[in-house]
Amino acid sequence: MPKVLILLGSKSDQSYGDECLEQLGAFSVEGKIEVSSAHRKPAQTAALASQAEGQGYEVIIAMAGLSAALPGVAAAHSNLPVIGVPIPAALGGIDALLASVQMPPGIPVAAVTIGSPGAKNAAVLAARILALKYPQVKAALTRHREAL
Repeated sequence: MPKVLILLGSKSDQSYGDECLEQLGAFSVEGKIEVSSAHRKPAQTAALASQAEGQGYEVIIAMAGLSAALPGVAAAHSNLPVIGVPIPAALGGIDALLASVQMPPGIPVAAVTIGSPGAKNAAVLAARILALKYPQVKAALTRHREAL
């Protein structure tokens, strides 16, 4: 079963992580949530990102608000695709969105919309990436699109 690591910058982001995890499950994708702040626990965050591929993860979804450094830190420590989900904390989440997309050349982060729709779309984007390799994910993704 394909695996996605979901990193949350704070326990207060748990509801967004849960929405993403539920959407991943609909695509038969296993997800695991880890809470690890890029600022409060930088070594732990770097280790989670750098060890993710070795633990069988194929995509990282990173959710954070305020400075929203988490997606960029994850991308800096992993060659896996990283999807950033800006969480509304200040400025309606616009600041988190800008932090997620303004990455230096060579360290990309794919970013989705702010908040709950973004959490769900991150799961859909992860499924699209995984569907290139996993026929069961592609079939689930096709059913999902037809249901929209």
